[in-house]
Amino acid sequence: MTDAIRSGLPPHIAAKICGHAALDTTMGYAAIYPEDVISHHRAFIARRRTERPSEEYRELTATEWDEFLAHFELRKVALGTCGRDYATPCQHENACVRCPLLLVDPAQMPRLQEIHTNLIDRLQEAKVQGWLGEVAAIETTLAAAAQKLQAMRERATQPSTVHLGMPDFRRDTGRSSAKPGE
Repeated sequence: MTDAIRSGLPPHIAAKICGHAALDTTMGYAAIYPEDVISHHRAFIARRRTERPSEEYRELTATEWDEFLAHFELRKVALGTCGRDYATPCQHENACVRCPLLLVDPAQMPRLQEIHTNLIDRLQEAKVQGWLGEVAAIETTLAAAAQKLQAMRERATQPSTVHLGMPDFRRDTGRSSAKPGE
């Protein structure tokens, strides 16, 4: 990790790669000083910019910036947040419950349970009416809602943070257990 950061890998990316929730954890394992991180990161950016087209580093226009910010406003939905990338269309036609990119807000679990119950009622009605296309669509949405509810229940039982502690050396580290002369 230290070598990667010294070579210019941004610490926040190293943290993601290592699965660290806090950047301080990553920096605790990296045997470098913050000034080193800054200078190596600047060198990394300078090297990267020489390899990339200069138009990628131009200043954004006010319209482009407003469009970028609007994307994130459109990601807010009733159940949480849409996790799709910037400038990508919604491939699920705004059927958010079905979408694997929906990041459900835990506070919205009652609402999702209500939607799940409503889907069961709608499925029954569609079966009675013989709306087979509707049955298939509702079953797909129902399965996705059930999966999201189960994932939320599992997440609620897990601790929110994991304490790894700091690495430590035992007193006998580096000592041989063999007797001299053996």
